[in-house]
Amino acid sequence: MIASMIMLTASLSLDAHLPPLEPWQGQSEQLMQMKGPLTTDFELSEGMNSPDYQQTMAFVERLVAANPTQFKAIDIGYSKSGRAIKMLIASEQSHFTASMLKNNQKPTLLIQAGIHAGEIDGKDAAFMMLRDIALGKRRDLLSQVNILFVPILNVDGHERRSKYNRINQRGPLEMGFRTNANNLNLNRDYTKLDTPEVQAILKVIDEYQPALYLDVHVTDGADYQYDITYGFNPEFASESPAIARVLESQIKPVIDKALEKQGHIPGPLVFAMDKRDFKKGIAGWVATPRFSNGWGDLAGVPTILVENHSLKPYKQRVLGTYVLYDGLISALSKYHTQLNGAVAAEQNNRPQQLVVKRAYAKQPDTISFKGIKYKHFQSAISGQTEAKYLGEKIQYDALPIYWQKEVVTKIDVPDAFYIPPAYPEIVEKLKLHGIKVARVEEMPEPVGSLVSANVTSYEFAKAPFEGRFMVSASFSFDKVEAPKLAGWYQVSTDQIRGKLATHLLHPQAPDSFFSWGEFNTIFQRTEYVENYALEPFARSMLKENPAIALEFDRKIREDKAFANDPNARMEWLYAKTPFYDKAYLKYPILMSFKGE
Repeated sequence: MIASMIMLTASLSLDAHLPPLEPWQGQSEQLMQMKGPLTTDFELSEGMNSPDYQQTMAFVERLVAANPTQFKAIDIGYSKSGRAIKMLIASEQSHFTASMLKNNQKPTLLIQAGIHAGEIDGKDAAFMMLRDIALGKRRDLLSQVNILFVPILNVDGHERRSKYNRINQRGPLEMGFRTNANNLNLNRDYTKLDTPEVQAILKVIDEYQPALYLDVHVTDGADYQYDITYGFNPEFASESPAIARVLESQIKPVIDKALEKQGHIPGPLVFAMDKRDFKKGIAGWVATPRFSNGWGDLAGVPTILVENHSLKPYKQRVLGTYVLYDGLISALSKYHTQLNGAVAAEQNNRPQQLVVKRAYAKQPDTISFKGIKYKHFQSAISGQTEAKYLGEKIQYDALPIYWQKEVVTKIDVPDAFYIPPAYPEIVEKLKLHGIKVARVEEMPEPVGSLVSANVTSYEFAKAPFEGRFMVSASFSFDKVEAPKLAGWYQVSTDQIRGKLATHLLHPQAPDSFFSWGEFNTIFQRTEYVENYALEPFARSMLKENPAIALEFDRKIREDKAFANDPNARMEWLYAKTPFYDKAYLKYPILMSFKGE
């Protein structure tokens, strides 16, 4: 009792800067086991704290020891610091291999916790659920699904524990850090695959082929009444609209009903457009493939992103997550045939065009929303108007919501991409993505028209992001004669993950390997020219090639800045000579279009 009072006092002092709370009581509080076999560390702390890595791994071992016929733990990878990333496999009939799970007629649910290690609700909620399975209280769960559970994906960030890691989050008392030991955000790594943690989870998805992938987080941002929010790319903006339709119309209602019955308020996955003025509306986010749910949308893997509300107490969030698991398992058991049908339809879908970049609509839709009242005040600290949440409920009947409906960039999908043999690391990453890559032994027939992308302008980011200097560019596209492709790698878009392959390999896609800086060497030149050699060569070239001479004269007449810049004049002439570096500003991956 004294220990719990100390923890409560510590929690209250850490919460003093946060908005006021309304008292909460829900039926889900009955899920807690305060003492007995396999009581979790979360329950022992009366819902205030979460165990460290060693305690977490010890509890995994206890679960397996308590029920070895239905539980098995395996290592799916290791962090850069050498910590094992554990996954617990739960199966009613000791089906612990991928092939057995895929053939036992039940859907497999992959639950991932702690990708952001400070947002650890999913770990403690699943431990309670798995404990109830182990003790025979919830035998019904494994009769409906198989469960793959990763308690901590970001195992290194999890051990950077502190009371001061997330200023806007109520508990646990000590929480991990957002990024891994290399300060990389794992939920920005689903395309570039720089981290062993995300590489490990993609291997799990490729091997076990779960029916649904659940990624559990905690929000940043504004205050509102919802305690459990979650979502997926909406049907109108999804690259797997058939999957989105089943998630929205069949899976979501079952989850929401379960949460509401247990005293929780489920809500949409949204973010404030202006954090200081909530009435300006909310952002209807469409995830790109750098995020787990955006990757799942493109890969045809049904994926739900959970964002529990950071301003709600840890106990309430964890209990709500347990209820969400329960509802999701019921929904998945009931509707997995429909979901599988949607997955099959998307796997057979071969779009001719893809939207790779979106922007928020200029005109909003409206949404009914359960908000929290706030007032504005002039802050002497920040020197601007700030918002203060008052802890009182308010109902917005028509709150503006700005969806990313505006199409910024739409591309034609090539029939295939051709990767030079000098980029084996790109090939390996594609394979991790579950994309089929074929080595070209001889010139394939037919290849169609080969197209090269040429950078016409570019700009590097001013600061590193996720350890990389990203680049944005404009391109021209030219048909080229087919080089000798033997030894190159062919990536056909006529495959299950062809849409994902296009986003990774087309240079105009914002989450492509190009945009992430995998090809930054094309922006450097390593051979140069001296004017004493170029000037006489250029004079001769202009004399022998009237077309170039006319173009040069016209540019001098029409572009005064060019005419007055000796370096620009000589650079232009150098580019017209056969000595110029033909690989400079040339995207090395070729695209083929059979219809051209």
